[in-house]
Amino acid sequence: MSIVTRIDLLLAKHKMTAGELAEQIGITPANLSILKNDRAKAIRFSTLEALCRVLGCQPGDLLEYVDDADGENSTVG
Repeated sequence: MSIVTRIDLLLAKHKMTAGELAEQIGITPANLSILKNDRAKAIRFSTLEALCRVLGCQPGDLLEYVDDADGENSTVG
């Protein structure tokens, strides 16, 4: 089970580069890369707010919960 980001999808939709987005939201390209590649352990609300403002979206458009493919970690029975 994990949370994945859809930043790449939204970047493509807005015809924007990662560097442009990083500059507009006020974080380094390296930190944006960590978010984009699902290596972040946390995200500040201020960063999430800036992403939503610049990309014209809601938090749910940026983040997605994905269950394991095999379902072994599922607690629903």
